[in-house]
Amino acid sequence: MRLTRLTDYSYRVLIYLAANGERQVTIREIAASYSISRNHLMKVANLLARNGFVRAVRGRGGGLTLARAPSEINMGDVARKLEEDFAVVECFTGSGRCRIEPGCRLKPLLGRAVDAFLHELDTATLADIVGEPAAIVHLLARPRRAAVQHGA
Repeated sequence: MRLTRLTDYSYRVLIYLAANGERQVTIREIAASYSISRNHLMKVANLLARNGFVRAVRGRGGGLTLARAPSEINMGDVARKLEEDFAVVECFTGSGRCRIEPGCRLKPLLGRAVDAFLHELDTATLADIVGEPAAIVHLLARPRRAAVQHGA
């Protein structure tokens, strides 16, 4: 199972916002902390706002805050709202291109696996993920380590 970059970045934005409490933060600030493109994060912020996870204030002095308490943001709900589909194999798309699909037992097995994956995400809220906000803020403030060179 693999989540898209959009959901990955969405989780990071939510974690950043939760760690910073009610302080309004800018996309530029989040992008710099994670070394992620501002353009990508603008799309992420827009989707998070449209789905009711964040509150976005545009213009000078604008920024992002959580739209609800971290304890009210379910991680499975975030994935379901942001992922376009959970079709882990072609037969989930209903294309009918697989010759053995009518008698295959792989599809139900993979369906249960996706359900288990989402169920596990459903067990956690953003508050659970962030834990101690000060620790997250501290980690994000640390300078990035240089990439380790292989063979050195």
